[in-house]
Amino acid sequence: MDIITLTDYNLLCLLQLASPALPVGAYSYSEGLETLVENGTLANQTNLKRWLEAELRYGAIRLEAAVMVRAYQSVKADDLKMLSYWNMWLSAARETEELRASSWQMGRSLIRLLAQLQPQIIPTVDAVGHPCNYAIAFGIAAAYWDINIKAALLGYLHSWVSNLVTAGIKLIPLGQTAGQQLLLELQELLDDAVVEIMELEDDALSCCSWGLSLASMRHETLYTRLFRS
Repeated sequence: MDIITLTDYNLLCLLQLASPALPVGAYSYSEGLETLVENGTLANQTNLKRWLEAELRYGAIRLEAAVMVRAYQSVKADDLKMLSYWNMWLSAARETEELRASSWQMGRSLIRLLAQLQPQIIPTVDAVGHPCNYAIAFGIAAAYWDINIKAALLGYLHSWVSNLVTAGIKLIPLGQTAGQQLLLELQELLDDAVVEIMELEDDALSCCSWGLSLASMRHETLYTRLFRS
C-alpha cells in the first residue's frame, strides 16, 4: 500500500475514532461469532483466523467499508444527496434484523457524539436522514476531521477486526496473547483490503456473506447470549 501521511492532529483524530473507548457499543456485538462458537464451527485460534480472513476478502465488511469511503467522498464534495443515498443503500443491503439494528445503533451513538463534540456537523447529519448507519457516521467524522481516506479506511477495518478478535477471546475462549498474534498476522491482509476497496467501482459492490447471514439469523434464537448479535 502507498505510504500514508498524517499530521499529528489527524493521527490523534483517527486514533480517537477507531478506539475501543469510542462510546458506540461495538463491544456488545459479535456479528454471528457467538452462534459459530456455540455450534462448534469456531473452536480455536486457527478457525477464527480463517473466518476473519474470509470476511475481509469476500464478506459484508468490504461492502460496509466501501460505503464508508463513499460517505467520506460525498461529504468532501458537499453532495448531501449522495450521502443520503448511500445510507439508504447500506440499510437495504443488510441481510438480517440484528445486523441492521447493530449498524443503526452504532451509527446513532456516533452521530449523537459528533453533534455534541462539533455542533457544526449537525446540518450534514440531518441531511443523511434517520436511522444512520455506522459506516456513514464514520465516514462523516473522518471527512470533517480531514483524516486521509486510506488511513480512515484502514482504521475502520482494524477497529472491526479488533472487536471480533476481542469477542473471540471471550467466546472460544482464547488468551490475550493469541488475540494479539491474530491481529499481527492479519495486518498484511488489512493492507491488501484497503487497496482493493479503494479501487472498487459502484457496479462492483458485492459480497458473499451467506455464512454471516445464517449465523446472525440463528443468533436471535440462542438459548443464552453474551452479545447482541
